[in-house]
Amino acid sequence: MNSLEIIRLMNREDRKVAAAVEREVPAIARAVDAIVRALRGGGRLIYVGAGSSGRLAILDAAECQPTFGISRETVQALIAGGRRAITSAVEGAEDSVKNAVKDLRRAKLSRRDVVVGVAASATTPYVLGAVKYAKKKGAATIGVAANRVGQLMKLADIFIAPEVGPEVLTGSTRLKAGTAQKMVLNMLSTAAMVEMGHAYENLLIDMEMTNQKLEGRAVRILQAASGKSVSAAEHALRSARHNMRVGLIMLRRGADAATARKLLAKAKGNLRAALGE
Repeated sequence: MNSLEIIRLMNREDRKVAAAVEREVPAIARAVDAIVRALRGGGRLIYVGAGSSGRLAILDAAECQPTFGISRETVQALIAGGRRAITSAVEGAEDSVKNAVKDLRRAKLSRRDVVVGVAASATTPYVLGAVKYAKKKGAATIGVAANRVGQLMKLADIFIAPEVGPEVLTGSTRLKAGTAQKMVLNMLSTAAMVEMGHAYENLLIDMEMTNQKLEGRAVRILQAASGKSVSAAEHALRSARHNMRVGLIMLRRGADAATARKLLAKAKGNLRAALGE
């Protein structure tokens, strides 16, 4: 095949991914409910994976903090082989059940947490070991794989397996299987964070502003949510010390920053209640 033929083939195959994920929507929704229960109970969302699956888990966990303003502890990911495995293959790392248990012990896993094992094959020993240990500790468990042949389906409380079919390159689970896993992880973390109140309507409200681009985005979000001018949104954001919740209360209720903070505290952090909605 020439380049155009290869790309067209890959594109045709990629179209199957969304349909495969759609068939798993009920299971994904149940998984979100389990994650929300854990978070509301003071627990954490802990991803566990190896290789490409582990790297996708690392990516999702890493993006939750700046996107939703949560701590790194709340959503975290463990990868077979540790930090070195994020950028390089660590030979034999995914075959160690002992290291999975060791890593979860180091993370001080408790029954309040929820563990999501991500393994395209559904047979990765590191992931299976982690899920077994999590069940032993009484934590909720979720499995994310690309097929229903493997122990993960039997072990996990909730099992999600978008069956995408054979890959363009046989054995390369970073392609359709990886894309499907990325979509599922997006859904799990995003839906859970929305249900936890880290969004207002369809707008990010707790994102971290670490550069000028993100400050500009925060201003536009406040403007969209309040219907006020750009200058009013900028002023509110400065006065609120870059707390978007406080800034929105100021804009919507015509309050100063101190009053907005009191309203938010009285509502125990519930933004809609503080807005009087």
